[in-house]
Amino acid sequence: MGLVRSVRGFTPEFGADPFLAETAVVIGDVIAGDRLSVWYNAVVRGDVNSIRIGDRVNIQDGAVLHCTYERSKLTIGNDVSIGHNAIVHGCTIHDKVLIGMGAIVMDNAVIGEGSVIAAGAVVLQNMIVEPGSLVAGVPGKRIRAVGEDLAKNEIERIARNYMMYADWFKQG
Repeated sequence: MGLVRSVRGFTPEFGADPFLAETAVVIGDVIAGDRLSVWYNAVVRGDVNSIRIGDRVNIQDGAVLHCTYERSKLTIGNDVSIGHNAIVHGCTIHDKVLIGMGAIVMDNAVIGEGSVIAAGAVVLQNMIVEPGSLVAGVPGKRIRAVGEDLAKNEIERIARNYMMYADWFKQG
């Protein structure tokens, strides 16, 4: 189990059946739902503001989740995948979203349900991503709608697979 640490009187809370890799770090004002997985070297740092995470969320290796003191909280919906080395900072991510590897989502951005933020994309502060959008580039721009194929074969598949991978590690 990873490092779970209290700070400023807040202790992380987890729903049923979480997986925290040995080098994962979860700190402070973090409340997570069921089937959370936090992978190797990922950091969920609720020291300066609150982090709320829904059910069936995977936070992949090296990702960093944080907020801004007294300005921006972090809220993540259900069935969300945060890719390897992504930075998700003080924003709102709705249900069934894929944040690609190395992507950055800045303060007060809102990512609509069913969206994909492409690998390496930068979603700027205060950007509103409409539901079902594919966003790519630096700075991030809406490229097109997320089709059924992308929704089923990426968003849903990755979220489902990470629950399976977590089960492998829990079983040893």
